[in-house]
Amino acid sequence: MGERYKTASAVMLLLLRTQKGKREILLQKRQNTGYADGMWDCGASGHVEEGETMRVAMAREAAEELGLSLSYADLHFATFVHKTSPDGTTYINVFFYAECGEAQPRICEQDKCAALRWFPLDALPETLLADRKAALENFRAGIPYSEFGWIMR
Repeated sequence: MGERYKTASAVMLLLLRTQKGKREILLQKRQNTGYADGMWDCGASGHVEEGETMRVAMAREAAEELGLSLSYADLHFATFVHKTSPDGTTYINVFFYAECGEAQPRICEQDKCAALRWFPLDALPETLLADRKAALENFRAGIPYSEFGWIMR
C-alpha cells in the first residue's frame, strides 16, 4: 500500500469562447516541464498549494500562466478526474471552465509554454493529453466524475 495522504491535487482550466458561431477552447503546448513536453494541455493548470481552495488555485494559475484575472464567480466546476499515471503517481484533478469574454490570454511563462492556440471543440489536436481529452468529453457530456489510468481487476 502507498504512503497515506500523499495524493496530489491539481486544477485545470477549460477556457472557452465562441468564435464565428463555433465553440473553442484555449490550449497550451507544454515545454521544459518534465511532464508531457510537446503535448497540448489545458490553457492553464497547476498544483493546489497548502491552504488554497481549488478555485483560488485555479485563479492563481490563470493569472500566472495566462495573465488573466478570473474571479471566484468566473470559475465553474466542469468535472473531476481521479487519475493514476504509469509511474504510480495518483492525482485528484479538478477541471473548471470559464468564458474568455473580452480577455486576451497571453503566454506568461515562456519557459514552460511553447504556444497558445484556440481549437474548435470538435477538432482537438491528436497530441492533446489523453486524460485532458477525456475530461473535456466528460464535461461536454455532463459527467461529473471519472477515473483515468487505473487497471480494473
